[in-house]
Amino acid sequence: MTDTTPRTDATDEPADDRAVVLLSGGMDSATAAYEAAGRGYEIYALHTSYGQRTEGRELECARRIAEEVGTRDFLRVETGHLAAIGASSLTDDDSTVEDADMESEEIPDTYVPFRNANLLAMAVSYAEANGCTAVFIGAHTEDFSGYPDCRPAFFEAFEDVVDAGTRPETDVAIEAPFVDASKTDIARRGVDLEVPFEHTWSCYREEAPACGTCDSCAFRLQAFQNIGVRDPLEYAERPRYGAE
Repeated sequence: MTDTTPRTDATDEPADDRAVVLLSGGMDSATAAYEAAGRGYEIYALHTSYGQRTEGRELECARRIAEEVGTRDFLRVETGHLAAIGASSLTDDDSTVEDADMESEEIPDTYVPFRNANLLAMAVSYAEANGCTAVFIGAHTEDFSGYPDCRPAFFEAFEDVVDAGTRPETDVAIEAPFVDASKTDIARRGVDLEVPFEHTWSCYREEAPACGTCDSCAFRLQAFQNIGVRDPLEYAERPRYGAE
């Protein structure tokens, strides 16, 4: 099922380049959207609901960020196949989202098998249909340390798939502007870009307030603590996670 909203940009004059931004509603994708806008791209926002625990809050935040940054189009795609496939605590009601273990090198139980390939495939379809030249994703180093589909090699390989599987005249780059950056770097960049972080959501467990102890909350809180800025979200717990 798809859901579209009218364009929210302030002008009918198109930019020279168009880009699809995978807009989850989280701080990384929000910063990627502002990064793309800062580079002069006209933005087509793509949000996916796939049965994740906090999908309602994520959609609310994605819509708000799309309004704030100014987008040409907002497309929501609702798909249940990732939840039906299972094997992730983000989508399985019978699984528990564990507390953060920031030193672990194991793939966490929140990993959704091959999710980014699914999302990027939809984004590239959306991009090709609308003459976009790039797809932006907010993956970063602390993602690919635990999630194999966030690694630089994955994005490089996916670009080869795009080249092989689209029309000859189509040229869509996969842009992961923070792939070599930390969560702290993203928080700092977002502050510089004036990203409204109060309208983003990161918690894996709850839609309000954020738990403060899952992996996503922990890395987010640590990032803000590292740059000396208070995270504007409300948390059930607000532990001190220390320097990166």
